[in-house]
Amino acid sequence: MAVESRFVVIRQGVEVETFMDKKAADEYDKMLDMADNLAEMFEQAPVELTEPMREELSIYFAQRREDVLVALQAKKPKIIKAKNPDVDPIAAEKSEAPVKKVSTKKAKVTPEAKIDASDAA
Repeated sequence: MAVESRFVVIRQGVEVETFMDKKAADEYDKMLDMADNLAEMFEQAPVELTEPMREELSIYFAQRREDVLVALQAKKPKIIKAKNPDVDPIAAEKSEAPVKKVSTKKAKVTPEAKIDASDAA
């Protein structure tokens, strides 16, 4: 017989989410706490927001806590060093596929290249 440990996040007496590890459950609970705090702040805002809009917006910001802190300049952006020097680390972080860096160096034109170019004309 197998024994499983499950961690359940309960909010206002309702089971919200179940996790297999404690760390994930704690992180989710913390995110919901942040969303609750943001929703209260949005309630006091001079902009009229409906309850569903406040809830959705507060969860969105809470899930993207790191990006919000960077936007508020409370935290510096995370710079990832690429293993491949041809990959732009910022574009690679935002995208699944590696993005090649665009070189800003000017190409050297050799006398042979100038001759070849004039032959083509």
